[in-house]
Amino acid sequence: MRDVLQSLLLGLCACCSGMAMAGGPVTWTFAAKPAGNDTVQLLLTATCEQGWHIYALALPSDEGPLPTMVQVEPQAAFRLVGAPLEPKPVEAFDPNFGVAVRYHDGAITITQPLLRKTAQAFPVEGAVEYMACNDKTCLPPRTVTFTVDVPRSK
Repeated sequence: MRDVLQSLLLGLCACCSGMAMAGGPVTWTFAAKPAGNDTVQLLLTATCEQGWHIYALALPSDEGPLPTMVQVEPQAAFRLVGAPLEPKPVEAFDPNFGVAVRYHDGAITITQPLLRKTAQAFPVEGAVEYMACNDKTCLPPRTVTFTVDVPRSK
């Protein structure tokens, strides 16, 4: 009986810790906004809890954290216009890795321009991989998938 109770307790703890990690310190929202001349801005917005940050799209060194990466699945309805764009990141020494890094805290929007090839509505699918850290610890990299519906052009 004692072994059964211990197993149940361990299972409950594992379940609850997974649920606590599910939300995490970073939340993402995804949207599309017409930008004129058949251009659409794909908006990928991360909101970091106070004290947490995610890393920039490009880092000064291969040592240290993983940069944030954006992947958009190609399809016939659009083509990507250049690389994703981000606001100017904070540049600082990161005590977790012992190297200089670039990061974003608070709310940040990464923009990926698209050139639509059709007037019809279409979905854009992709993923963002990111690493969240505070000044004491880092969480393992996470991947968030998204689907954004781009409306018909007018």
